[in-house]
Amino acid sequence: MAEPGESLVTEARADLEGVETRPRLEETKARYFGPKGAFTALRKQIGSLPKEEKPAFGQRLNALKAELEAVFAEAEEAVREREFTERLGPPEDPTLSSPDPPRGPLHPLTQTRERIVSIFRRLGFSVVEGTDVETAFHCFDALNTPPDHPARDLQDTYYLRSGSEVDNVRREGSGDPYLLRTHTSSTQIRTMLAHSPPLRILSPGRCFRRDTADATHSANFHQIEGLLVDRQVSVRDLKAVLDHFVRELLGPDARTRFRPHFFPYTEPSFEVDFSSEHLGKVGAPWIEIMGCGMVDPAVFEAVGYDPAEVSGFAFGLGIERIAMYLHGIDDIRLFYQNDERFLRQFA
Repeated sequence: MAEPGESLVTEARADLEGVETRPRLEETKARYFGPKGAFTALRKQIGSLPKEEKPAFGQRLNALKAELEAVFAEAEEAVREREFTERLGPPEDPTLSSPDPPRGPLHPLTQTRERIVSIFRRLGFSVVEGTDVETAFHCFDALNTPPDHPARDLQDTYYLRSGSEVDNVRREGSGDPYLLRTHTSSTQIRTMLAHSPPLRILSPGRCFRRDTADATHSANFHQIEGLLVDRQVSVRDLKAVLDHFVRELLGPDARTRFRPHFFPYTEPSFEVDFSSEHLGKVGAPWIEIMGCGMVDPAVFEAVGYDPAEVSGFAFGLGIERIAMYLHGIDDIRLFYQNDERFLRQFA
């Protein structure tokens, strides 16, 4: 007797060559193992065989079935691989950046900075950025704050090790030490040394001071300072600019109040408070927002300007403080914790 279905495996392989989908695979499989399939027909022949031939025929039939099942299992694995590849899409280089990365919101400090900058840009101010590392001359000496000045005590802190060299930060001499800047006024000094008046600039950036971290203080924070230098600039110009800024930032009902103060680099100097209708909710009719004043003649002399020919004003405010007022945030440390639950509120 011929081997049962000796060409059946060859036929099955040929039928499966063009099969790429699961429905086609099941359809092909039914032609062999279905009720009217080729293998099923062979199995039905056992009943018509003589008794002595049935065992051998059955063994050969079982071997054929195992071989056919292996062929279909191989085809099913190929179909499964194809389906998986289709779900993944075309092959991509995993080292490439995502073509469509998810967009998150800007950090609230960045949002606040951009909001402040946009107001002053409309008044003709340009943004000038500086480095976090500065020199004592640009950070203190040129700002009328010599080493023995009491105003320097709280800021004269984070110095780099003696002998350090920072290639992109020019200093006035080998004895001019490097430190982490305590305010962005140093950027104003560098700008005045490089350019002649008139000037109208904003200098935002990170600052560092030896503060104990609590709800309102941090050893590093963000500041934005402004400087305007021209001929015949007066306190009236300073007040007009800051009044406009506060109204644009906090609403048309906001008011400002100037209080006499002392800064070594301005004379006269003022603290600026603001008042707005919503302040009743925090239990204070006036809240301090920034410091300002007319540039001290000694500062102009340090950068080579003639104080008899030019005058100007400067102001500075903390970006964190403004963001806290705008959003009702009561702890400055929330800005630095990188907590998504907090940051998503500013989307």
